[in-house]
Amino acid sequence: MRPAQLAFILDREFLSTAAGHHTPVMLWGPPGVGKSQIVAQVAARHGVPVVDIRLSQMEPSDLRGIPFRVGDTVQWAVPTMLPDADRHWPSGILFLDEITSAPPAVSAAAYQLILDRRLGDYRVPPGWAIFAAGNRQGDRGVTYAMPAPLANRFSHFTVDVNLDDWAHWAYVNGIDERIVAFLRFKPELIFDFDPAKNAGGEMAFPSPRSWEFAHRALQKFGDHPELLAGALAACVGQAAGIECAAFVDSLDRLPDLDAICAGQEVAVPSEIDLQYAVAAALAGRALRARGSPDANAVWGNILDYAQRFPQREMGVMLISDMHRGIGQPLFAVPQFAGWANAVADLMLYE
Repeated sequence: MRPAQLAFILDREFLSTAAGHHTPVMLWGPPGVGKSQIVAQVAARHGVPVVDIRLSQMEPSDLRGIPFRVGDTVQWAVPTMLPDADRHWPSGILFLDEITSAPPAVSAAAYQLILDRRLGDYRVPPGWAIFAAGNRQGDRGVTYAMPAPLANRFSHFTVDVNLDDWAHWAYVNGIDERIVAFLRFKPELIFDFDPAKNAGGEMAFPSPRSWEFAHRALQKFGDHPELLAGALAACVGQAAGIECAAFVDSLDRLPDLDAICAGQEVAVPSEIDLQYAVAAALAGRALRARGSPDANAVWGNILDYAQRFPQREMGVMLISDMHRGIGQPLFAVPQFAGWANAVADLMLYE
């Protein structure tokens, strides 16, 4: 399932705690696809804390607590890491990350916590949702088969990689537009993880997470071309890193983006890789213009330019990326109607 869809589902699951309809959710997926980040973003949207418990690093007693004697009875000291309405917040997210890497004895200790929202005398506060995440067997991680009793305590979703969702996240979070443009040009490289191939020696591979690392490498070594290819390869693997470095090196032939945003006549590059780069850069400019006095003028000029691409699909991609970041205000721009009419047959066909 797409990350954007899963984010909506987790939002609903979190809100459902108030009505008593919450079902614990298990997110499955290979490393680097953004499982943990989806959960963190849900918590940020609702302004609540996340208690992140890595079961793979625990013993059963770490979760159950330590027994101590009180008179002739034994009581259990509740671990302070477990959610507490007074100590943490009345509502929040209990996130059991790396749950498939936990030894069976530890996952067994979590059964009651997940299904019954309790562990001995401890109770999960009513406003807290329970989410978990883990890798699948075969993802070349330290994983255990999830026991049926534990699996039956969750609703299960698999996180798929989606370039449109990642591009929207990238624009919002300031990822270098050259990285977005390269992945639009080479969409198959957004995620390329083959457990068998990676077992052969190369540790780095392209994933949504490692492309964020590539963004950081570009900021640090972009002015040192002799180091850039190696720095990118260290993040996303040899083949993808070299290709990305070559793509970035070609962008000195980009047209004047300021002139485009100002409404001047600027030719569209004939090279397809430069067209991807222009589209990504203009989408980024459009998002950065939000809230500025000339936002509508900039958006209108970009809408006009989008109609000039030889392949109309390129313009559709550009405006779609703009809409994900800008939303409804884009429809109020006068030039939007003209662009929509120009691509109506293409959109209806799709």
